[in-house]
Formats: sequence, C-alpha cells, structure tokens
Amino acid sequence: MSVFSRTSVLIAGSAAALVVGLVPAIASASGDAPAVHPSRQAEFASAAREFGVPEGLLLAVSYAESLWEEHAGAPSTSGTYGLMGLAGTPTADPGKGDDSESVSGQAAAQPSAAVDTVASAAKLINAPASSVRTDEVTNIRAGAALLAHDERTLTGSLPANLGDWYPAVAEYFGSPSAPAASAFADQVYQTLATGATRTTIDGQRISLPSTKVTPNKAGMAKLALTQPTATTQRPECPSSLHCDFIPAAYAETKPGDPTAYGNYDLANRPVTMKINTIVLHDTEETYPDTISSFEDPTHYASANYVVRSSDGHVTQMVPDKDVAWHAGNWYVNAHAVGIEQEGFAVQGATWFTPALYHSTAALVRYLAARYNVPLDRQHIIGHDNVPGTIPSTIAGMHWDPGPYWDWAYFMQLVGAPIRATAPANSHLVTIDPKFASNINTVRDCDANKPLPNQPSSFVYLHTNPSDSAPLVADPELHPSGAGTDCASDWGDKASVGQQFVVARRSGDWTGIWWQGAIAWFHNPGGSATVPTSGFVVKPKAGKGSIPTYGRAYPEASAYPKAIPAQPITPLPYTIAAGQEYALGGPVPTDYYYAPTIDSSRPDDHTDVRGGTKYLEIQLGHRVGYVLASDVDIVGAH
Repeated sequence: MSVFSRTSVLIAGSAAALVVGLVPAIASASGDAPAVHPSRQAEFASAAREFGVPEGLLLAVSYAESLWEEHAGAPSTSGTYGLMGLAGTPTADPGKGDDSESVSGQAAAQPSAAVDTVASAAKLINAPASSVRTDEVTNIRAGAALLAHDERTLTGSLPANLGDWYPAVAEYFGSPSAPAASAFADQVYQTLATGATRTTIDGQRISLPSTKVTPNKAGMAKLALTQPTATTQRPECPSSLHCDFIPAAYAETKPGDPTAYGNYDLANRPVTMKINTIVLHDTEETYPDTISSFEDPTHYASANYVVRSSDGHVTQMVPDKDVAWHAGNWYVNAHAVGIEQEGFAVQGATWFTPALYHSTAALVRYLAARYNVPLDRQHIIGHDNVPGTIPSTIAGMHWDPGPYWDWAYFMQLVGAPIRATAPANSHLVTIDPKFASNINTVRDCDANKPLPNQPSSFVYLHTNPSDSAPLVADPELHPSGAGTDCASDWGDKASVGQQFVVARRSGDWTGIWWQGAIAWFHNPGGSATVPTSGFVVKPKAGKGSIPTYGRAYPEASAYPKAIPAQPITPLPYTIAAGQEYALGGPVPTDYYYAPTIDSSRPDDHTDVRGGTKYLEIQLGHRVGYVLASDVDIVGAH
C-alpha cells in the first residue's frame, strides 16, 4: 500500500508492517518456535542508548510497525522494511479490476512520490541502504536515528519526558493524514501504557513493561497534517460497534485526465446494482497505514470498511452505495462490500484477534441482513476466493486473508455454522477439518522460510489419493509444474466452508471435482468434511464440455453505442460432461461503465444490463460463473 511524503524536511518515516497491538501480552502463534535468543531485546537497548531515544519508546514504535517480527528483508505491501518499518519505494496495485481500455488512467498512473526513508535513514548512520533493508541490527539503528532526527527537527533537543516525543512519533509515521498519524502515535503510546510481551515467530522473547505516560500533543501543530474532507456521511454500522467514518480519497491524480483518479466510483447501490457478496481482506499493514493509504488518491484502492485488530474498532471509508476498489475484479466490486481487516496473512492468529473476529462478524451480519446477502461461503468470501476476470489476471489475484483465517469460527459468529445437512453418503460435502487440530506445513515463499506449525483453515489437494502425489497446480500459477506448500499458492487448497461434489472415494481419501479435474484430499472417516444438501450444476446433455467465466458480463447487443462492449472471455478451466459443481445461485448480468471521475463521457456511470443468464458456482478455491444455458441444475444426491 502507498507510503506518503513526510511533512517536514527531507526524511520520510513510515508505518506498515503489522497491526499494532494494544493487548499487553500476545502469545506466539507457533507451537514449536525455535529456541529463545535474547539478542533482539538487546539490539533495541543498544540502539536506544546510541541515539538517545527512550528504549521503551523505540520498542513501542517497532511494535506498532512490525510487532517485533523480522521479515527476512522482504518489504511489506506498502514497501516498508524491517522491524522499524522504514520505507522504500511504493508501487501501485490498483484494486478496481476493470481491464477495459476506457479506464486506462488508473492503470497508467503511479503512486504518489514518497521520500525513501531507507536511504535517508541509512545516511544518518552512514550505512548502505541494502543493510538497512536486510540486516535487523542496522534497521533498528536506522529507525532509532530517524526518530531522534525527527525529534531534534521539531524541538531542537531530545526531551527526557517520554510524553513530549508524541509529535515526533506522529512525524515518524510519514503520512500527511491527521487521523492516520494521530492513530499511529496513539497506538504507540497506548502500547507504552499497557506494556507488551510476546515471543516472535523466530523465537525472540521481547518484553516492554507498562509505563505511566501522558502524551503531550501540543507540538502537533508544527506538523503539516491535513484533515479529512468534511462529510455528513454517517457510518453504516450496527450501533453496537460505534463505528466512525473517514472518507477515502475521491480525486483526480492527473490534471486534465478524468480517467486518472482514485480511489472508488460513485454509484447508487443497491438501486442500480444488487449487493450480493461481502469480501473479507487483510491489510498487510497497520490500521493507520491503511487509513492513510486509502486517503491517497494515487493508491488506486479502497475498501468500504477497515477493522482494527487490537480492539475491533470499525472505520467506514466508502459508502455502501458506492463501489470501492478492493477485489481486483470489477464485476465483483460492483456487487460487493469490501472489509479490510488489520493483519498479515502469514502471521495468522497473531493478528486475527477475538475482537477483530467479533466486530467483523457483527458488521457482516448487519450488511447481510440489510442487502439480503446469503450467509454462505459463495457470498461471504475472502479476497482469495475472488476469480480473475480473464486468464491473464489470474496469477496476480490476491490470496488474503490466507490459510490461517478461521472460517468455521467466523461462520459460527455470523450465525451460519457449518454442520451436516444430509446423510453421510451425500455426494455434496462441505470442507470442515477441525481448526485446532488441522496443522499443515506451510511456507512463506516470499521470505523463503517455513512458517511455524499452527492451526489452518484448508486441506491440501493432490493429483492422486496419496500424500506422495504432487499437489494440484492451477494452470496460471504453475503452467508446467506441481502445486506448492506456499501460503500464497491458493491453487491447491480447498478452504473451510466451501462445498464440492465428490467424484470418487479411495480408502481414506476423497476426490472432488475441482476446476475441471479430480483433486484428492485426506479425509479419514469423513473427518475433514460434513455431508451437505443443496443443488449442483452439470453440463447439459450433449455438451462435451462447457466454459467458465470470471465475470458475468452482458452480451454485445446490450451495450448502447457510447459504451464499448466488453469481451466475454472464458477462464482456462472447462467443465466436462459428468462433472458437477456446487451452485451458488443466479447472479446479475451487467457491466457498470464508470470510466471517469466527472461523468464527462456519454452514458458515463451507467449499469449495462444483459439478458444472458449466469450462475455462480464453487469452481475451485475461487468462485466462477457459468452460462445458465450450458447447465442443468439438479439436487445433490
């Protein structure tokens, strides 16, 4: 996610690696963490002494940036590095997902310029920027030097009173957004007040004792922070959540080009387009960073809501009536509400706190009731379940909230628990291994390291009924190879709550229809599934195979002259005669034409509706669509 220019002099601070925790103690997510080595705590103490920064403050800033987790030199989503969240160069990752030529402005645009904090902090300690990115000792020293530099720039000294550092902490965050910078500083000082103790994934035991401190915010006036655009919008939330509303950016990013803008589109849902899906994400950065990113129009992404990990606080940023850019699939965006949850997919339960689960569940219950969204896993989905629009977009689709989000627990919280609804011999099953005992070997392939053993919310799929058989491979992820145990490799993982038709059984193994082939998972005694009633689709008699799609767009004749007809491009997965897939139901056939910020083109902001009928199905890890004319709907047997 984007990182902003700083508000003073030449140095840019950043925030991004992980959710700040306000909980005094957070246990390790690992059941078999490496042996504890005390060096990291000592590294913070050494850097604090060297640069005159209070040790507790340095620890609290790092806790807010990274939860004291090292990431093997890999950047966060917002381009930050290491324990201190020092910023490199951000990249735009547009979430609109409309690949038509008519909206090329977002695709061509770049994120707003940001000072390279890695480089500037490296100069402060006379170290190579590469070392700041990859070496944790250097990263901590650079962060301490940067924080001290910010304080001296603002006040001319390094105060003894811990509360007087508050403006420098806000400056370190690096955003011009007053709400985001203040939220970051508030969380740092809340961590100081509560204290924190945890064992990191790599076995580091770090402790920050609680400190009685009163933040001195008087110096905040020295920072050139911007207030959010005035709005009369009230948050659309259940009253029990006490949500607030901070507007995401809606502004041009290239003067004179109305197609270059961010971060969402105006609409009139559900009047013009039905809302039928709720998409859950994780932020891959802190809550303040996400707020800041969505306030930057060059971020080219947004969500309707953001949920904070530490206390479950909910901030709405895009009204439900408008189309947020979050799913990377324009058709899904047009019919979905997006909820970003503070956390990192590979960190799992460390970030997905009970407070977050409960707040998101309350919000989903509210939204589902308001917009008549079915409470099932074809309509309450993760970003990782959103289909690519066309074959070329599949490999780049996101995979959050990832393998450690507890879907069974969440669906129970929303009032739709996973349970058996059919006899044991039903050919339709719901994936449901017990989360606590479902331990899978998973790697963080971006950081090139194994992840600790921990409960997971999926089953691995193999090409044959054997643990030694290769994992199935999505053709767009692995055109000529097998699937992998990478956390990001969604192509070989069936997620809890998803429903599939049994193709074969072999001993303790169950084979399901999956993206046009049989995929096998270990299911001794049916322990990883529950039998399910429902409806399935199968190709009509006489059809050897049928195509699948990543969006339900209208036929060409439905478009008015001023709106370019969008191609109806099949995905690379075909369904052969004899195969069956779980039915999600009929979906709208439409294309929302919104190419500009100012409605300056003919028929701008028009929803084109077609007569072709589509059905949603559980195609694989991601949902897909088929033509109703290609299939028969039958009851599961």
